[in-house]
Amino acid sequence: MAIDEIVLIAYIFSLTILLFFGSHGFIMMYYHRKYRKNNPKAADKHNEEMVTIQLPLYNEMYVVDRLINAVCEIEYPKDKMEIQVLDDSTDETVDVVAKLVQEKQALGFDIKHVRRPNREGFKAGALKEGLKTAKGKFVAIFDADFIPKSDFMINTLKYFTTEKVGMVQTRWEHLNEDYSLLTKIQALALDGHFVIEQTVRNKAGFFINFNGTGGVWRKACIEDAGNWHADTLTEDLDLSYRAQLKGWKFVFLRDFTTPAELPSEMNALKAQQFRWTKGAIETAKKILPLVWRSNISIKLKLHSTFHLTNNIVFPFILLAGILNVPLIFIKNAGPYWSFFNFMAVFVIAFISSFLFYMFSQKDVRPDWRKNIALFPLFMAGSMGFALNNTRAVIEGLMSRKSEFVRTPKFKIVNKKDELAKNKYFKRTKVQVSTYVELMLAIYCLIGVVASIYFMEIAALPFQLMFFIGFACVSILSLRQSFLKESR
Repeated sequence: MAIDEIVLIAYIFSLTILLFFGSHGFIMMYYHRKYRKNNPKAADKHNEEMVTIQLPLYNEMYVVDRLINAVCEIEYPKDKMEIQVLDDSTDETVDVVAKLVQEKQALGFDIKHVRRPNREGFKAGALKEGLKTAKGKFVAIFDADFIPKSDFMINTLKYFTTEKVGMVQTRWEHLNEDYSLLTKIQALALDGHFVIEQTVRNKAGFFINFNGTGGVWRKACIEDAGNWHADTLTEDLDLSYRAQLKGWKFVFLRDFTTPAELPSEMNALKAQQFRWTKGAIETAKKILPLVWRSNISIKLKLHSTFHLTNNIVFPFILLAGILNVPLIFIKNAGPYWSFFNFMAVFVIAFISSFLFYMFSQKDVRPDWRKNIALFPLFMAGSMGFALNNTRAVIEGLMSRKSEFVRTPKFKIVNKKDELAKNKYFKRTKVQVSTYVELMLAIYCLIGVVASIYFMEIAALPFQLMFFIGFACVSILSLRQSFLKESR
């Protein structure tokens, strides 16, 4: 078989995978319309049961005061609210927390500074340790970069309408969305997940996942599902599936939000995306056998399989980006016109994704047209993350264990905040893969030039998105190193 035929077959196979997963947006739009009136029902009132609020921390000196102050402003009786600051920190955060806890205790809050001798199990280990002594019937969890609203308990506990409701998740809101183009694109991506994916899955009766923060668990649900496990990097997704497979019901609140800070720097975002991608693959390997051995419907099994495996697309995005360049030359040198006419069908996946994100903006934002205009840049960014996330997929498939790398919190909300002076910013190191991304950008630029030379206008937008994606991801990653060296 000739090399050009191998390239064509590999490319068509990659695009077939991308078409399969990308076209899922049409299915979500179908369910979005079908179940649009199927909103979660709340009780008229709720009993003020004992609640434990867990705040897992690791080196969060810039944001921990904001978090603890916000939690202590939650409208709930002090004698019914326990706060556990699960602090695994190894820096000045320990002293900041100790002082804050002492101040809040003096004001009558039941707040404890929980320290462990080591970080065994990372976040999952901290949550599990705290659960041993938790007094609450319900357990709310907030990461360090979140700011729960004062009426959080009032607006979540009323959805525990039956004893089988095990978790209520709120939608994330974005504190620093307007800080930069990077944060605006992240907001668009997360809105797609929360406004469409989580909402539609919950309304249609499919499994959803706790998003690690901004939600409330019934303590009995956590314990019945086997408690927190630290064998994957997405302990939230893992526990969510184990709980729902045991019959527990989850509720997602699209219209009640919990504000949070988006990563404002590329390396922090890459670390977060790597952890989420690898953890999802690890969880899929662990949970899918349980899904298929369970007695749930075949429809639910299929949707759960798609949900747990959709990160598998990243190696195929990377492969498509690499093969895009030689395909321009193959098309103009060989008798393969019919193949390329066939490949036009994969524009369907692009349209599907566009509609998915457009509706996510229309549902919650009055200025949705301005936001959806960022969609081409979001697609380019997704392509630019292909190498980073492909590494995560491969490590997950190979069961290669790695440390839970936290996403640095910089407390960067507006343009006056100086990122370069942040202690955690200085500690972040640029990975070797960043230079590979830069080389991929240069390589994809060849495809852009070739498309213009051969007048392949239809191919040009995709060549440009791969080039822009790899260029932006690599240059923004390297920017931190340059800022560090200039100090």
